[in-house]
Amino acid sequence: MERRSFISRTGLAGLSLGLPHWAFSAQKDEYSVEELMGKANIELVGKDINLRPEAHEAFVRMKRAAYQDGIDIKVVSSYRGYDRQRTIFEQKYIQYTDDGMEPLEAIDKIIEYSTIPGTSRHHWGTDADLIDGSKPAEGDVLDPAKFTEGQPFYDFKQWMDAHSQEYGFYLVYTDHPRRRGFKYEPWHYSYAPLSRPMLKDFRMLNLVRLLEKEDFLGAEHLTAGFLRSYITDNILDINPGLL
Repeated sequence: MERRSFISRTGLAGLSLGLPHWAFSAQKDEYSVEELMGKANIELVGKDINLRPEAHEAFVRMKRAAYQDGIDIKVVSSYRGYDRQRTIFEQKYIQYTDDGMEPLEAIDKIIEYSTIPGTSRHHWGTDADLIDGSKPAEGDVLDPAKFTEGQPFYDFKQWMDAHSQEYGFYLVYTDHPRRRGFKYEPWHYSYAPLSRPMLKDFRMLNLVRLLEKEDFLGAEHLTAGFLRSYITDNILDINPGLL
């Protein structure tokens, strides 16, 4: 399948995130575009943890506290660079279109849980998918059903609900009934002291102008209207504690 440009150059270059700039107009960007889009070489620490140093330090403190209560917090996935996110997106796009889905239908399916390359919070070194490593679980461990009562990660979820924010970690995609965008992910936590300012810088980007230069499967089907909804629903409709 041939890759094509993300967006045709017909009037979309000026489309930004559509958010007011007044709150950040006096703020010098702390994080580069390359960092925010997963293209920079950033410092990551911790064997099988891979978080920025400050987030890693807080994670280790949280992990030690949880262990005292019988919970063995394990990182399933943390930092993912742009190329890795592109691979995930393209593999799913090929799978779904080969199964007979139309391109836009396939993209809608992808963004139930996966992001467009360059827009993942996992690019930042602040976010991680977490489970209880001491509890055996068959199949996909990142399944919301496994975090419900009577299932392997229920105790983990209860502990995190009670204590994770003490260490700066917030659930990103909650089960609030009015939340839109990505589906509920009881495993995805973000280290707020770093990810909040990173999101502020990310909101300042002209995301369309940046992404129109990229090239990945399915990108030619993404319209301005789609992007507006994606930004509002998937990027910004998250746990209010992370805004």
